[in-house]
Amino acid sequence: MKIALLGYGKMGKVIERIALERGHEIVLKKDQDSTFDGLLLADVAIDFSVPDSAVANISECLNNGIPVISGTTGWLAKYQAMVDLCEAKNGSFIYGSNFSLGVNIFFELNEYLAKMMSNLKQYKVSMEEIHHTQKLDAPSGTAISLAEGVIKHSDYANWTLETPISNEIHIEAKRIENVPGTHSIFYDSEVDQIEIKHTAHSREGFALGAVVAAEWIVGKKGVFTMKDVLGLN
Repeated sequence: MKIALLGYGKMGKVIERIALERGHEIVLKKDQDSTFDGLLLADVAIDFSVPDSAVANISECLNNGIPVISGTTGWLAKYQAMVDLCEAKNGSFIYGSNFSLGVNIFFELNEYLAKMMSNLKQYKVSMEEIHHTQKLDAPSGTAISLAEGVIKHSDYANWTLETPISNEIHIEAKRIENVPGTHSIFYDSEVDQIEIKHTAHSREGFALGAVVAAEWIVGKKGVFTMKDVLGLN
């Protein structure tokens, strides 16, 4: 399989190594200053760029019939526009706030726990996410996905980085050198605390999941998620 890498930072380099190990060929390594030359040779593109580049990268792929996997976060105000473009072009698109296979299991665990806790009003939900200092957006896309999973099954209506009101989930976002990603959800009452937590040890898990998603999407049409890739729907 021929892969175009849109974004060639730390994640792009790890994805490149894993893709090569799995027998794939890299036909484009695009950073912010380079062109899309080579994109049309690709069977699939993987976008791990920056928020300001993501929409242009995804659009270029969809307009040229190239399936695209995007793990860039911080641009989701325009997500629906990319879904609409994908449908208009009969394209193939997966966005994931986190491509780690373990995190996607954690998403399911988070929703299952939220359902179990939905009638126990004495418990208040809060969250913490910790990432490396180079991460540009806060809270992380993964934290937002986790918060949305709780909101879906509870009386909470929103999340906030500020002091929460009664129907908001407080997310504390920390930036610490060399932390790939840690996410915790807390249920606190006066008598105890329940906590679930996912800790990434390296970028390897994110990169492997993105390559697995790229392998899966080739030959398919539509807008998908990692739930589809992993058969969790």
